[in-house]
Amino acid sequence: MLKKWILISASLIACTFTYGQPTSFQQVAPLSVNQIIPADFTFDVVPETFELNIYHKGIKEQAGNPLPQMRIANLKKETNLVSWQYPDLLVSVSIAKKENYLDISIRSEGASNFVWPHVDAESYMLPLWEGKYIPAKDNYWKSFLKDQTLDFPGSFSMGFFALNKANYSIVYVLKNIFNSDLHFDTKPDISFSFAHEFLSINKDKTYGFRIYVTATDPLAVSTVYKNYIREKGTFKTLEEKAAGNPNIRKLYGAPHIYFWPHGLISEKNIHWKQLQASWPKKEKFFSWLIQLLKDNEAHDAANALNQAWAACKKQSPINSDQKKIILDALNKAFRSNELYNRDVIGSLPDNAPTKPLNEQQLYARNKQLLKKEFGEIIDNPDEWGKESINLLNDMYRSGIKKAWVGFADWADGLKNPLLVEDANKLGYLIGPYDSYHSIHPKEDKEWRTCWFPDSSLYTNASVTDASGKKIAGFIGVGRKLNPTLAFPFVKQRVAAILSGGILYNTWFVDCDATGEVFDDYSPDHITTKEEDFKARLHRMEYIGNEVGMVVGSEGGNDFTAKSLAFAQGLEMPVLYWGDPDLRQNKNSPYYVGSYWGQSGTIPSIYTKVIPIKEIYEKIYVDPTYSLPLFRLVYNNAVITTAHWENGSLKLRDEVGTRMLSELLYNTPPLYHIDQAEWKRNKAQIISHIKVWSPLHEKAVVLPITAFNILSGDRKVQQTVFGNQIKVTVNFSSRNVQIGNELMMGRSAIIDYGFKKVNYKVK
Repeated sequence: MLKKWILISASLIACTFTYGQPTSFQQVAPLSVNQIIPADFTFDVVPETFELNIYHKGIKEQAGNPLPQMRIANLKKETNLVSWQYPDLLVSVSIAKKENYLDISIRSEGASNFVWPHVDAESYMLPLWEGKYIPAKDNYWKSFLKDQTLDFPGSFSMGFFALNKANYSIVYVLKNIFNSDLHFDTKPDISFSFAHEFLSINKDKTYGFRIYVTATDPLAVSTVYKNYIREKGTFKTLEEKAAGNPNIRKLYGAPHIYFWPHGLISEKNIHWKQLQASWPKKEKFFSWLIQLLKDNEAHDAANALNQAWAACKKQSPINSDQKKIILDALNKAFRSNELYNRDVIGSLPDNAPTKPLNEQQLYARNKQLLKKEFGEIIDNPDEWGKESINLLNDMYRSGIKKAWVGFADWADGLKNPLLVEDANKLGYLIGPYDSYHSIHPKEDKEWRTCWFPDSSLYTNASVTDASGKKIAGFIGVGRKLNPTLAFPFVKQRVAAILSGGILYNTWFVDCDATGEVFDDYSPDHITTKEEDFKARLHRMEYIGNEVGMVVGSEGGNDFTAKSLAFAQGLEMPVLYWGDPDLRQNKNSPYYVGSYWGQSGTIPSIYTKVIPIKEIYEKIYVDPTYSLPLFRLVYNNAVITTAHWENGSLKLRDEVGTRMLSELLYNTPPLYHIDQAEWKRNKAQIISHIKVWSPLHEKAVVLPITAFNILSGDRKVQQTVFGNQIKVTVNFSSRNVQIGNELMMGRSAIIDYGFKKVNYKVK
């Protein structure tokens, strides 16, 4: 990655060329999508410095700042075309003036990298996550972006950036997003440079842009980009997708809920007095159970059970902590292939297979084994998991008529197929979290997605960087798996999960839409980032088109938009990874929590309510800086939510702001629910869903046709969906006058045309 400018001694006289004839466009305030036509303009360029200037209505704005002087060769100029070479840098440049844009191509003639453009502006509209408005002088953003280098596909949700100049916006649309990044400079104000690497393993030696001129308005900017992706054939609406899979319509009006059933066997399923009274008869089984846990490397659970069981034989009654330990051990053993021990349990129950054919059959057999062993001490297996079914039904009765329900582990449904059947009957989408991003050298029952039956993949299919080092997996564990080699195992895993007839109808594939893709330098499977991305797209399309699932992924970067129905992460991403107060310092009030929780609880990273540091509140939450850029392009094409680590209730004092944003941006709330969380948050969730769900159900099939900032402090904003539905939100605490209507602080007005709904938050 080029970090310094290459300085060339030059005594050349700069040559300036001007092309094209300007025509004007009319900016009507507020804009509507039907009024947006990119402006025509003229331009001039100084090849020796690659300074690029735009002229619209006679007003000059700089589109690319001058680089240090460079020697040029083979300068050619035609009516609407100019090209030249930088022989010392081994780079050639071509600029063609089209009807309403510049087409710029930069080609390596042997160069390993090149940096252009370097730009500055009064403010920027960047597709950072959902979208951000960034004033160049803003101290919060200067602090956040200081010396940052952001990988383009991994950091930005769409392939453009916009410079808000004094009189109009200049929009750069990227023709190649891979192997490119933005490097920010914040002295004295925010500016950035665009760098591209020409890798030896990549045959494509070009990058470039289309440059448009628009009004300084997010709708104008996003419409230019939307027209570009339509031209490229990569835009597909939800209704077009639903024509192939009608279950996609179940997402309309559906909050996203991660459902945590915990262990299948609950405290209510065991008759504890009978268990304690029969302990001499169960000594053999519990000794075997302790050994089984050790054999499966659940040493902590084995040691805890050993101590609890010993104590239970000496005291009465069994206390709550001991019950949790015994339940945890039984639920872990329930998942084991080795639970059946003839010397302990005796002969198999009738019709129970010795070697189950699939995971769902394994759990069905293990239910029979445990029931045989415990008899009247434990309820019949069809009673196990009833609490989860009751919880799901209570959600429905309380007003959640549509929902996307996700399991953190595909086993949660396989253990309790009646729960999955019930979700289908209620009209919910239900399915597992899955991932093929990382690979571990051996199986971990608590991190199942990273293990594959073919152990050779860890060595032969993992990703190697340019230095020859293997790239580490998530949070430094294991390695990254090359997706071009993983597809047979994707098919194998999906088929295995579904082979018992489980009624999953949605599938979440982690990481594949984040833009975190890799160049793999492994000699026997060299892979470019673009090839990596295409392999990820292929597996998601397989699960969606061939298996028939409603497919979602993490992030939602738009090169996956045609293949996805939904994505989680754009509306509220994971908070800044580099801050130790968030990830490492467990005594910090800002510590987000752990990925591992005690048995019977949701890991704290998903439910721990935390305050947010002032700078992160400004960067991630504050509507002053937020723009619905992704929604302006994809509102009726891809449904996007917050990241599951930053659910709608995660950030203390920001819940109300996020509720209002979910209405304004038409994005689903995301929750983590088990018995305890439902009891704690039920009233708040239901009151919000009753307002949000009918809006989303109607608005999600419509494009956004207008987005307006109605106040100087940017706290009052308005979105129009399809010229039919108008949502106005006042994020401030003061009352404001909107036309003839007084609008309360911290409130929304939803105007359906035939009725209005007023909604207020704290």
